[in-house]
Amino acid sequence: MHDETAEPLDRRRKRLRFRAWRRGFREIDLILGGFADRKIDALDASGLDAFEALLLHANDQEVYDWVTEAAPAPSEHDTPTLALIRAFRFEMTPPPP
Repeated sequence: MHDETAEPLDRRRKRLRFRAWRRGFREIDLILGGFADRKIDALDASGLDAFEALLLHANDQEVYDWVTEAAPAPSEHDTPTLALIRAFRFEMTPPPP
């Protein structure tokens, strides 16, 4: 999907991290931005492609519903990267008192 020769992976990760924090919907900013800060360096090119597709081609409310499993994700977005984001949301949730 993305031409790695046009943009080095570290630069691409930086750009995606920036986009993840500026969605305009606070809850998804926290999830996607936090995920980007803590997990993006572990994503390979296909993982970055899937993350970029969520950021560029999906509605924030829909992404939030997919991440929280309030709605099923369409096949093009139901990727291992989305599974990682779903798992990450539990990492950022504080334990109950």
